Amino acid sequence: MIHSIRIVIGVLFISNVITGFSQELDSLQAAPEDSAINLIQELDSASLTLELDSVNLKIEETISIEAQIDSIVSDAIKQEAFPGCVIYASKGDSVFFFKSYGYHTYDSVRRVALNDIYDLASVTKVTGATLALMKLYDDGLIDLDDPIGKYVDNVGRIGKAGIRETLAHQAGLRPWIPYYQEVKKKNGSFKKNTVGLKSESHTYGLTDSLYLHKDFYAKIKKMIGKTKISDEKTYRYSGLFFYLVPELVDKLTGTSYEEYLSNNFYHPLGAETLMYNPLRLYDRSQIVPTENDTYFRMEQIHGTVHDEGAITMKGVSGNAGLFSNAEDLAKVWRMLLDDGKRDTTQYLRPETIQLFTSTQYPNNENRRGLGFDKPLLEYDSTSSSVAKDASFRSYGHSGYTGTLVWADPETDVLFIFLSNRVYPTRENRNLYNLSVRPRIHQLLYDQLKLE
Repeated sequence: MIHSIRIVIGVLFISNVITGFSQELDSLQAAPEDSAINLIQELDSASLTLELDSVNLKIEETISIEAQIDSIVSDAIKQEAFPGCVIYASKGDSVFFFKSYGYHTYDSVRRVALNDIYDLASVTKVTGATLALMKLYDDGLIDLDDPIGKYVDNVGRIGKAGIRETLAHQAGLRPWIPYYQEVKKKNGSFKKNTVGLKSESHTYGLTDSLYLHKDFYAKIKKMIGKTKISDEKTYRYSGLFFYLVPELVDKLTGTSYEEYLSNNFYHPLGAETLMYNPLRLYDRSQIVPTENDTYFRMEQIHGTVHDEGAITMKGVSGNAGLFSNAEDLAKVWRMLLDDGKRDTTQYLRPETIQLFTSTQYPNNENRRGLGFDKPLLEYDSTSSSVAKDASFRSYGHSGYTGTLVWADPETDVLFIFLSNRVYPTRENRNLYNLSVRPRIHQLLYDQLKLE
């Protein structure tokens, strides 16, 4: 209504100015010099008024968009989609939206802060595993069309699958393995050499009372190797290969997967909180809790990775396990948007980023890049995680815990959404039911149109 009134007033004002200007022109030849000066001043004043009105209109619309985002988040928290979240958006090096909402938990004890650390879940796939593979590809250490078995030993059937088709979720692999079920007997007790009380053979603490067998990774590889592979090569999301990426990196570089990522990306980019097992450096109070686990660990998960597979790899996997705050996560993704370069350092070749973030099998109705997710081939507001205005060149990934990162080279816009939607249970799906992330993402695109 306010906008309509402004427009009507503006039209009337312009009409009056034009009429007055026409009358002034008729008498201008006979008018003294100061009359011409007065006319110019009137026109300048009219132009300034119109410019101020335009600025005011944009300010009001921008405030309105922020209010709409506030409303979406407030409603989501009320409907327990998540107890709190952090939203970050930048265009180039300019951050144009950065705000925290709600609390760590529904008891409203600790407010969410902008620098709080979240479990990124499957955002790890692209910010960890895929990033490492991009560097290996850059350095000529892997061929994307080689089978996995060329780089990782004793992985059974999965060893025949190609790296390219696996990263694009086109290899026909099983989506996931419920490790917490595989390690238990029918009576509920743990199988031998899996999980037990602390001892010389059980050294890694899953909880205060449960410890992981030191050779458990071999069992993970065996479980992955036994999985059936579909003969039908169609899009089927799977995280299994990503559990093997740390071993692949270790063997090819002679450096541990964690060190490789830190040395080549996180540390030089200044992404201090982007790490595995954050309790080594950060207080639990700065880390946002995830689920009250009733499946495996039987405790509130807080500061350790939510993913059952990643925790059985001592918190470090290519499938899940990374934690970060919004600003540090943005540092890596801004590097990707800047063609692999930040300041004077070239981290990745632009051609490598273009390859990995491009759809690989569009003819098979598969939107995915290599590791990276892409917009739906045909937009559907009920199933998309991102805005309708996100370009087809855009890419990113979502995380099971309620996270999302999305980069758009067309607009140079980076969007990050961090939440703990699995608190207190993974059964809560209101983050999806309310379309929280795509609605907010679209509003941020709308805001940019005003600038």
